[in-house]
Amino acid sequence: MNWTGLAYAMGIGGAGGGSGQGGGFAALVPLLLMFAIFYFLLIRPQQKKQKKQREVLAALKRGDMVVTTGGLYGKITGLTEKVVTLEIAEKVRVKVGRGYIAGTASQEPEPSKK
Repeated sequence: MNWTGLAYAMGIGGAGGGSGQGGGFAALVPLLLMFAIFYFLLIRPQQKKQKKQREVLAALKRGDMVVTTGGLYGKITGLTEKVVTLEIAEKVRVKVGRGYIAGTASQEPEPSKK
């Protein structure tokens, strides 16, 4: 069997092959398209969310009602660069890392009905 003749017939051969300069770019297009899709559907929205979270944390002040990532609702009674002191009940205060504040609470949580 003639393997070189078969290789040329399949287009694998050297100068007589059908693949030209466009082959490399054509293989790159799907990768660029996938990156663009990932950027607009995953990376960009996540960056916007992180920017908004940083703005919320920077704007915290005493008296704000906030909710932590653990689900605690409280009123800010003290602030430092890294720690937030929350009053979660009458004369009950806890210290929480500033990064664990999920956001501001628009209203106080409703008491549970038993």
